[in-house]
Amino acid sequence: MPGLFDGVLDHGPVGPLTDDTAWLQALLDTEAALARALADTGWITPDRAEAIASACTADRYDPDALGRAAAGGGNPVIPLVKELTAAVRETDPEAARHVHQGATSQDVMDTAAMLVARRAGRAVLVDLADLTAGLRDLAARHRTTPMPGRTLLQQALPTTFGAVAAGWAHGLSEAADRLDTVLSTGLAVQLGGAVGTLASLGSGGPAVTAALAARLDLPEPVLPWHTERGRIADLAAALGRVCGAVGTSAQDIVLLAQTEVGEVTEEGGPGVGGSSTLPHKRNPVAAVGALASARQAPGLVATLLAAQIQEHQRAAGAWHSEWLPLTDLLRRTGSAVSWLRTGATRLRVHPERMRANLDATAGLALSERVTTDLAPELGRLDAHRLVTAACEETAATGRPLAEVLAERLAGTRTRERVETLLDPAGYLGAAAEFTDRVTAAGGRRGRTSTDEG
Repeated sequence: MPGLFDGVLDHGPVGPLTDDTAWLQALLDTEAALARALADTGWITPDRAEAIASACTADRYDPDALGRAAAGGGNPVIPLVKELTAAVRETDPEAARHVHQGATSQDVMDTAAMLVARRAGRAVLVDLADLTAGLRDLAARHRTTPMPGRTLLQQALPTTFGAVAAGWAHGLSEAADRLDTVLSTGLAVQLGGAVGTLASLGSGGPAVTAALAARLDLPEPVLPWHTERGRIADLAAALGRVCGAVGTSAQDIVLLAQTEVGEVTEEGGPGVGGSSTLPHKRNPVAAVGALASARQAPGLVATLLAAQIQEHQRAAGAWHSEWLPLTDLLRRTGSAVSWLRTGATRLRVHPERMRANLDATAGLALSERVTTDLAPELGRLDAHRLVTAACEETAATGRPLAEVLAERLAGTRTRERVETLLDPAGYLGAAAEFTDRVTAAGGRRGRTSTDEG
């Protein structure tokens, strides 16, 4: 049943891939694969392996009851194995003797965590691919649309909205690549038995691990990793990086959508972005939802990094402490990406407002260009002093900088020349080239946003 906050914080496809049923099925998938791996290596017959596997369907078990029973042994695998064994015994008593053979509870929990992470992570990557494609398309269409560049929340030099959107797309793409690498090569099965020696399987233990890895299509580790939690740390860091890239983009959208700025809006249709008290408001709710989800990632990542410090061959509490933070981090990452993808489809860009905001500085934002133009004749220091004095006069009197400079540079620069120097469209540097680098790298894979002002 959906929770009160799930509409905001569990947006998108990841929620159902990380809920109790998803975790339970991952635990059972591990038990089924272990049985088949035992058959692959000659420990049991294939028909007995299939008798075990046939009982490994989540709808046969009650997650709530298993959760309550977990208090007795400290994890849900113990009561699950008990119930699974009883279910198998009903059809094949001999096969029931081999349920969970060679494994310890942490083996099943850790391997299930890898399965849950891979399934949820792949869904995140699908959303990221669509999101970055849409942002690249948006960047290409606005490669020369001038807008104020802002540093320390103040207008600086002009940039283009294409360069801004390209920056969002590139950050997200780099984060997606890192997550893909972790999901493809950084996960691994866990099978070590009680202390990581697989003693109950004798010399055949490593072969069973290899067969288990093959059955689950997960990498085989060099050795069991019960207290070496680098895989979890790498996964947490990759998910945190995705949330950082999402949060940066979403924060920009929220700021650009402020009434006083008005350079973008979210057009979500009737009932979207409304206020409970103010009928006129159209809040950027998708960007807000993305930001709300992304901002939770750092604490969750920190918890998972802290859990790396574990004692001896099996930790007392540290690996238990990973379950909920990892689940929540997957959910918040999925929600953040999904919300930003939704926001990208709603985003409307207002180039005329961008130009008006540039013009509102009376030319001050382009003062650097005038200094650069004068430097060969006056020297950089004297040119800087002259332009600084002109800017101070503009700030004090409200007169346009072009007018002030034209007076101070009479006989040196015409008014037309000064106005050309102060035109934001003529001082965009390599913004278009940088935008092209991003759009060419990703290709133009379809339009997902509307942008007409």
